[in-house]
Amino acid sequence: MADTLPSEFDVIVIGTGLPESITAAACSRSGRRVLHVDSRSYYGGNWASFSFSGLLSWLKEYQENSDIVSDSPVWQDQILENEEAIALSRKDKTIQHVEVFCYASQDLNEDVEEAGALQKNHALVTSANSTEASDSAFLPTEDESLSTMSCEMLTEQTPSSDPENALEVNGAEVTGEKENHCDDKTCVPSTSAEDMSENVPIAEDTTEQPKKNIITYSQIIKEGRRFNIDLVSKLLYSRGLLIDLLIKSNVSRYAEFKNITRILAFREGQVEQVPCSRADVFNSKQLTMVEKRMLMKFLTFCMEYEKYPDEYKGYEEITFYEYLKTQKLTPNLQYIVLHSIAMTSETTSSTMDGLKATKNFLHCLGRYGNTPFLFPLYGQGELPQCFCRMCAVFGGIYCLRHSVQCLVVDKESRKCKAIIDQFGQRIISEHFLVEDSYFSENMCSRVQYRQISRAVLITDRSVLKTDSDQQISILTVPAEEPGTFAVRVIELCSSTMTCMKGTYLVHLTCTSSKTAREDLEPVVQKLFIPYTEMEIENEQVEKPRILWALYFNMRDSSDISRSCYSDLPSNVYVCSGPDCGLGNDNAVKQAETLFQEICPNEDFCPPPPNPEDIVLDGDGLQPETSESSAIPEANSETFEESTNLGNLEESSE
Repeated sequence: MADTLPSEFDVIVIGTGLPESITAAACSRSGRRVLHVDSRSYYGGNWASFSFSGLLSWLKEYQENSDIVSDSPVWQDQILENEEAIALSRKDKTIQHVEVFCYASQDLNEDVEEAGALQKNHALVTSANSTEASDSAFLPTEDESLSTMSCEMLTEQTPSSDPENALEVNGAEVTGEKENHCDDKTCVPSTSAEDMSENVPIAEDTTEQPKKNIITYSQIIKEGRRFNIDLVSKLLYSRGLLIDLLIKSNVSRYAEFKNITRILAFREGQVEQVPCSRADVFNSKQLTMVEKRMLMKFLTFCMEYEKYPDEYKGYEEITFYEYLKTQKLTPNLQYIVLHSIAMTSETTSSTMDGLKATKNFLHCLGRYGNTPFLFPLYGQGELPQCFCRMCAVFGGIYCLRHSVQCLVVDKESRKCKAIIDQFGQRIISEHFLVEDSYFSENMCSRVQYRQISRAVLITDRSVLKTDSDQQISILTVPAEEPGTFAVRVIELCSSTMTCMKGTYLVHLTCTSSKTAREDLEPVVQKLFIPYTEMEIENEQVEKPRILWALYFNMRDSSDISRSCYSDLPSNVYVCSGPDCGLGNDNAVKQAETLFQEICPNEDFCPPPPNPEDIVLDGDGLQPETSESSAIPEANSETFEESTNLGNLEESSE
């Protein structure tokens, strides 16, 4: 592959996370020659999504803690006297404290039919009764080869990896009950239409039958290719920076979204639905008429709080929690506003933070549904790939499983001038974007990282059962002890293509104070119980049952000053991994800032030209025009879809 790569680019991007992918797409769209490489075998880095067996292989990779690439030629000989090298790390150390538990029935006699799936074995999981097993017991044994997965990871990572199978935008979706996701553009290429039809949500009432609903681990493996599991748990605000960017750049044509249908609250051991729109408030049976009026008055104020500074003047220095106590709100309303609308901390969020968060929540209501949030079909890992496709359309070159050995720095100018890849090829560039995890420990010795605690659960039913089994919910569980943090819970149904039919995928996230399991297990125990065969016969079980659980800590490298990195050349820019926030604004802001450093005063991700407006120049087309003309149907279709999004917004409001 190295022989076919050009020897010079304008921008080299190392890592395929969301900020890197957006920046690469913007640079490529502006006419820069972009090389985008990743030593991993999949797109997205810590923003990625995996099929179930792909996730198991990802876990095994971290258990073995082995280099992603094989031995490479010695690169030190290529460094000249007036140059020095910054060696890049070949190990990803951003994931720690991985623990896996399997509670589903373990029928070892069933054949595992999914291509590339790891066979069920007792070394992979901890039994329901084991609580103190070592980390190595939670993962596959080392004698199981990863080579069979490495060549299939890219395909299994998401069903829409192939641009020909790109999903269309459907921002108008509110629920998945009457939709069929198995059209020609959303089916997995290697899966038959008959198989996919099993995952299609239907409008019929799917009443649970606990005595018959015995879900085995082998069944999860078999169905695993049809759904994706995210490493990071986020939602998109309907008026957030990422949605605006997707529409502006027409990258939205590569993705499809589902609405979050419910916002929940956890009070006194019970889960309940929170009213968030005007109609919800007045239809709510949880609030008295007086409370409804109080809430509407306060929310109306929050929508335009900047116009009434006297209302919050003098309260800027206190927490939003204390400020709410000074307002004419009952304790019930204070709880709803703090934890389910503003979604802020009791102890660390200021009054201004809370008012700003409440306004943002209200501002996003009604654009595409009854809540402010959207979720990408097939998971968050779709989004980096969408921008990678845009970059490739405008000439960007992509190389997965392609590691970079070092950055070559000129001693006199202190600028980076080239990279040396795993094949020993020197590739020159003017600008270099590097994802934080690729830097060595020496480079990051002064960096103080935060950690994110994550849990991923597969459960047999929703935390709040309703007539519909296709609910997508977000729930915040407040911190109970000093020094701990509120836990965000996002529950996804099968119509999001993230779990098999009859199950739910639950993501738990919080800022770390301990290991992920220590941080999150108390909340898991409040909301769920382990899945055992004896309890399947008990129809009176109130809590959802856990079939499978994963805990891990992820590095939070956001908001770190570049001055913290030792001897960083001025033309090397650092991209951070996912932060702990709910939205993606941090990634978009970071990408736009980096783009302006590289391409000052240029438009950030403008829409591609309409094919009908393409003008021939001389005897041929300009390179950018040639790429755009190769997808005339996609561009014209996207323009129409973006227009429809605007019409929807007007009609909703």
